[in-house]
Amino acid sequence: MSNTDTAFAPAEAPEAEDHAALDEDYVLTPQFVEKVVDAADDGDGMRLRSLLEDLHPADVADLMGFLTAEHRAVVVLWLPPELLAETLPELDDGIREEVLERVPHGTLAEALQELDSDDAAAVVEDLEDDQRERVLAAMPDVDRAAIESSLGYEEESAGRLMQREVMAAPQFWSVGDTIDHIRKQGDDLPELFFDIYVVDPLNRPVGGVPISGLLRAPRSAALSDLMEPINEIAVDQDQEEVAYIFEKYHLISAPVVDAAGRLVGQITVDDIVNIIQEENREDILRLAGVSDEDRGSSVTEIVRGRVPWLAINLATAALGASVIGLFEGTIQQIVALAVLMPIVSAIGGNAGTQALTVTVRALATRELNSANATRTFFRELVVGLANGLILAPLIGVAAGIWFRDEDWKIGVVIAAAMILNLLVAACIGVLTPLTLSKLKFDPAVSSAVFVTATTDFFGFLIFLGLATIVLL
Repeated sequence: MSNTDTAFAPAEAPEAEDHAALDEDYVLTPQFVEKVVDAADDGDGMRLRSLLEDLHPADVADLMGFLTAEHRAVVVLWLPPELLAETLPELDDGIREEVLERVPHGTLAEALQELDSDDAAAVVEDLEDDQRERVLAAMPDVDRAAIESSLGYEEESAGRLMQREVMAAPQFWSVGDTIDHIRKQGDDLPELFFDIYVVDPLNRPVGGVPISGLLRAPRSAALSDLMEPINEIAVDQDQEEVAYIFEKYHLISAPVVDAAGRLVGQITVDDIVNIIQEENREDILRLAGVSDEDRGSSVTEIVRGRVPWLAINLATAALGASVIGLFEGTIQQIVALAVLMPIVSAIGGNAGTQALTVTVRALATRELNSANATRTFFRELVVGLANGLILAPLIGVAAGIWFRDEDWKIGVVIAAAMILNLLVAACIGVLTPLTLSKLKFDPAVSSAVFVTATTDFFGFLIFLGLATIVLL
């Protein structure tokens, strides 16, 4: 019975009740999570195994996120080695580190042998040094060598991302030779592969044959006649660059080559999906000045990641407050200005964040570079002016009517200040990430802090400055 069948089995089936784990949105139901918690509290290992054995590894990983550390410690002991192996790569980093501390090194070594080398290396990477040594020592020499080789590459590189299991064939083979070889290899083949890489005598890839093309061709056809051009990935290439290549050229898999151009592994699209999600997640968090957090993060880790940026926000807020202090006399004479100041700064901050978000996204997707940076800048400037011309009359008329007993010209001041601050917001929202990118910094990191600080500073300065000139 498939995972889908068990997850959506009819409620009236006696044994199916335990396995009705997912709702119609493929989310674990609270009732199922409660059953797992109850079984863990009772120490009922057989019931736990019955509940979990038909779940997809991704659903088991999701379940771990809903459980407390104490319940996870019980559940992980009752996962079959094969299910444990497939679940480990799916876990959030913080939860995986915690789970790995609970698994005996012999069990973990057995589980890792079920994984491709890339997934196994990702798990071993999270182990403490002493535990890593014990686990690797308990593994067969071939598996251990593959993991140690992967860990020898830089983090977030193609070498760390690739799986060493790959299907390659020499140029002189025919389709029949290749198919016969594939059938003989059996378990030695990669668990998942989409292309046969055709290599020369020095093991350098010269082309690729999709499995679909191989199966359509007659047995006598030569691979050299069927092969297509391939996109090679250098072993030291950054994973973000690899993801861009996959996305741009719509790749399903790609060969990885070393400095000499020899085939050393492959990267498949399932790994790239994870990378794209990780990079997008990091950018979203960094735009907000938040560190990489997940369900397994402790309060201490979260606070440690957020406090530095909040401290920077505090400093920039003090900078904005110093501008207000310069016009203390103006505010004392025209109290209405204190009411209207937050409107100018808030609209400017939101407009700056809009321009910033669009620019960071364009940089990340390579849609923005030096060739079109100037055009993008002036486009955002025109957008800021247009937004100002639309919103300024609205707030100007409203403020003029609201404070007509004091001075109707307050409406003119705030309207002009809003137009000018929206222009500033557009400039800063584009220039900040462009400048950070030019200086080789991640444009997503802290950009929002500087954009908000700048729009607040200039918003207060422009509004109070104009009020001082026009109204006093």
